[in-house]
Order: sequence, then structure tokens, then C-alpha cells
Amino acid sequence: MWTAAAAVVVLLLAGAGITFALRSGDDKPAANAAPSSAPPAASPVPSATPSPSPGSDITGPLDLLLLGVDTRVSVPDWQPHSDSIMLLHVDAGLKTAYLTSLPRDLRVDIPAFAKNGYPGGRHKLTEAMAYGARVKGTDKANVPQGYELLANTISAYTGIKKFDAGAVLTFGGLAKLTDALGGVTLTIDQKVVSHHRKPDGSMRPLKAGGGDYVGPQAVYLPGTRTLVGWQAIDYARQRYGLPNGDYDRTRHQRQLVRALLTKAETSGLATDSSKLQAVITALGDSLLLTGSRSAVEYAYALRDLTPASIKLVDLPGDSVTSGGGYVGEQLGAEGRAYLKAVAAGRPGAFLADHPKLINK
Repeated sequence: MWTAAAAVVVLLLAGAGITFALRSGDDKPAANAAPSSAPPAASPVPSATPSPSPGSDITGPLDLLLLGVDTRVSVPDWQPHSDSIMLLHVDAGLKTAYLTSLPRDLRVDIPAFAKNGYPGGRHKLTEAMAYGARVKGTDKANVPQGYELLANTISAYTGIKKFDAGAVLTFGGLAKLTDALGGVTLTIDQKVVSHHRKPDGSMRPLKAGGGDYVGPQAVYLPGTRTLVGWQAIDYARQRYGLPNGDYDRTRHQRQLVRALLTKAETSGLATDSSKLQAVITALGDSLLLTGSRSAVEYAYALRDLTPASIKLVDLPGDSVTSGGGYVGEQLGAEGRAYLKAVAAGRPGAFLADHPKLINK
């Protein structure tokens, strides 16, 4: 139900890219050999010019769509919802990037979808995944199909013509990723009380006869903290009780993304193929990557992208009501203008004039 897709894409693509580059780069010259009495060897035949690394032709700019999906695997006919939606824009030089979130409850026009006969309509953005994932005549869900409709919806809303690649991470992926990295350290900026977990990590029970959760709650206090997998999931999904609700939650998610990337960088993941493979293995089928180019190609292209070069961007918004009831969220004029700047390939110039949108 959360956002770790962003961490996974940059972690696996950029991290794997550095590993790939190290493996496929020129060999270091051998140390000077001791003098030998043997006759000189014949001059070697010049080797053919080495082929360029796969992905070396990707110059950007790139737009990546990164989704955290709630699959509710325990509910047989549950249609997946994308409860975390992130856009990562990478500049033409592939050395700077901008990460922002779209509210899950953003009111948008979801286009018709011929693959399953969905007629289109105005709904919350999170529902585009569910409408697209429906398979005619069954109660099964097709997540790649849901991704397609959600991507179409976001393209229509933002003006971004296409997404070069995307990632969908299912419910348990964040815990697997965090634990595979040995936990993650981040600075918590406000008190967060868990709606779902007890202090020991077990799930809080629902009130007998129906209603909300009951019992003791896990609490995350301000300060620098190290979280294990279940804590990372729990912290990142909380919005109830926060002053700005989902806007606070998405900010915490972006902070966690960068903390995960920093942990990957400092743990040597990018230069240790065995560590990288352990992370990939741990994720298993909880991660889906999409795109016309392979992960290795994007990996090589993004080898110079570091956590410090990724700016975290807030998009302010407010609630939408109809008939006295809540129906979703809408972005303010500044947030909508930022998305237009992304579509035009100039988020950096826009943020230079609107620095308050950048998370400090």
C-alpha cells in the first residue's frame, strides 16, 4: 500500500547500473611485471572496437512512473488500488532528478479503456488502477493492465506524453527491500502514531462487532531513527492523525525513498553484485518493471544519479466536496503549473522561481 516503487526503481536501476558499468568497463592495467629472459611475445592483433554498453544511447530526459499498490492478497476479489503514486523526472544529462507525489484521492478524468470495456468517468486517481486491472468475466486482477490505464490517466492530467519506464511494488515489497538492506535510517520530522500496528509490530485487532482498530499503538517520535521492514511500511502508510493528512504521508514517503537510496549507496550495494542480487531475490514477484528498454539499459543510463541529486517536491492541494461530502483532492495552481513544467522538460527552472515547493 505504499510508495517504495520509487526507491526500488532508482535503487535497482541506478545501483545495478553502477555494478554493470564496473563489470563491463575497461580492465585496469596490470602491474609492472618482473624482467624476463623469455623472448618477446609477438605483437597482439588489435582487438575490435568494444561494443557500447547497453543503455549508453539513453540521454534523457526521462519520466518514470512509480507506484505502490495495495493488492489485499487475503481478499480473493479485491481489485488493486494504487495508494502511492510518484513521478520521477530525470533531466537530459541524467545527473539530476525531481521526485514528487500525486495524491491518491486526486479527482481526475479516467479515460475509457477498450481492453476490458471500462467506459471512463471522473473518479479518484487511485481507482484508475482498479478499473484498468479488471479482467472481463472473472474476479481476477491484471496489475500490468491496471498500470496501463493509470499511466494513461496521469498522462492526460499532467501533459506528460509518455512514461519511459515504470515500477509497481506490491504490499509487502517495502519490508523486503528494507530488511534486505539491513534497515533504514531517516529523520522523522513529526510524531506519527500508527493506526494499524502494535508496538511489537503485530496488527491491531478490529473492535468486536465492527468499527476501528483497538489496542496499543506503535509510535514514531521526531529524531533520527533506524527502522526495520515492518516499521518502514507502517510509518510510510500513516495519514490519520497527521495535521495535513495524505500530504504529510506523501512527504514522509519521499523522505524514506531518499533514505533507502542513501542506505544502498553507503552499504556498497552499487559495487557489490552479490548484495545487489540479494535485494533483487528478496523482492521476488513483489516488483513489476515496465518499459520498452531493459532494466540493465536504464541501469547503465542512470549510473551517475545519486540520492543527493534527487530533489523532493511538494504539490500543495486541498479537499473537494460535493453535496456536503468529501469526494477527493485537487492540486492548487502552483502544483498544476509544476506538472506542466515537468511535461515541458523544465522542472528545474520552475523550482528556481518556486523554491518553497522543494522539501528541505
